[in-house]
Amino acid sequence: MVDTLVTSQGREIAYHLTVGRGPTVVFLGGFKSDMTGTKAVFLENWAVETGRAFLRFDYSGHGESSGAFEDGCIGDWYEDACAALSLIDGPVVLVGSSMGGWISLLVARAMPERVVGLVGIAAAPDFTEDGFWAGFDAAQRAELEREGRVALPSEYGDPYIITKRLIEEGRERLVLRSALRLNFTVRFLLGTADTSVSVEVALRLLDHADSPDMRLTLVDGADHSFSSDVCLPMVVAAIDDVSAPAAGGEGG
Repeated sequence: MVDTLVTSQGREIAYHLTVGRGPTVVFLGGFKSDMTGTKAVFLENWAVETGRAFLRFDYSGHGESSGAFEDGCIGDWYEDACAALSLIDGPVVLVGSSMGGWISLLVARAMPERVVGLVGIAAAPDFTEDGFWAGFDAAQRAELEREGRVALPSEYGDPYIITKRLIEEGRERLVLRSALRLNFTVRFLLGTADTSVSVEVALRLLDHADSPDMRLTLVDGADHSFSSDVCLPMVVAAIDDVSAPAAGGEGG
């Protein structure tokens, strides 16, 4: 059963919360994905089997939440994530996939007292600027300025409609241009066959962020979905890894 919450901005956010022991694992999905994806469901099943608290949700304009995808932007989806976190008390472990990795970093920067660990799966910080905008040619930039949107082909289905608001508002949310202090254990996972996030992006993030214990694992042949039978257990292992210091601090 899916529940809903209403954000302070009036958006209805669909979510599913599994009660269990903490720290609560919060899954933040990717651009135009939803909480019924392979990783989210796999992790929820793992949480049920192991007694862990777990939260998955849909950003506005995604899945079962209200709103149109094309109306959204990074700031909206960050606000949605913060609203989802208000559902739970105590420490959290953030697990962010692709865009969710960027949102996770924004959440961690805003509420460091809540976050005790972070797992980034093919994390894509600043992709609206360094991916979309940087990749636009002159004609696409002119179309974006003139029409307020531009369509990009997607290997995952319908074309992505990239709006001027997505690009411009995204510039207010960049995390690779200023200090990024993460006072907890961090694990980044990336496949070498990922055509959406390059190893260079992952290394830039690794070099830029400041954490007492931060590692990047490259998985040969894994793609951007990172959802194979080999990859999914690695996500669980990373969650256990970043959760261990918090569990130790709570007396096990």
